[in-house]
Amino acid sequence: MAVPARKTSKNAKRSRRGGQGGLKTPTIHLNENGVYVRNHHVAADGTYNGKQVVAK
Repeated sequence: MAVPARKTSKNAKRSRRGGQGGLKTPTIHLNENGVYVRNHHVAADGTYNGKQVVAK
């Protein structure tokens, strides 16, 4: 049975879990058409990466 030899300290546990928080809000920026768009999402006007991908 896998049992740790010693108790994990609070400092070791917190430093291991430090990077799990992530971003609090999604990153939003203006594209070249002046439309706000989230990263890796299609804009409201149907463009993605400067190309029209969804018909209006």
